Amino acid sequence: MVSRDWLPGGGATRPLEKWPQAEARAMGQAAKVLQLFKTLHRTRQQVFKNDARALEARIKINEEFKCNKTETSPKKIEELIKIGSDVELILRTSVIQGIHTDHNTLKLVPRKDLLIENVPYCDAPTQKQ
Repeated sequence: MVSRDWLPGGGATRPLEKWPQAEARAMGQAAKVLQLFKTLHRTRQQVFKNDARALEARIKINEEFKCNKTETSPKKIEELIKIGSDVELILRTSVIQGIHTDHNTLKLVPRKDLLIENVPYCDAPTQKQ
């Protein structure tokens, strides 16, 4: 097995059934952390497609995960997972990419995941009561 030293609780080199219950729970959290890490990077790639400045978002994601890699408190880890999930949701549903095309002109690049609840108009007619 490959060691995952950067995950909470350190690396895993034993089969799961040999881990005590607390360590098995930590492994479940480690899997959640890894999944969140991958999801954040996939979302970043979609939101900031073909944008060199998106490198800053990549660096920030990596820094935040590295800062918290030694965290062992299950409550704190769950809190950090919740924050990361919220950030991913906001990125996916609320951030839109704009590309400079001319002086004072931006071309917006919408994605299918964007929320459109805040549109000031509606294409569909409303029924009269």
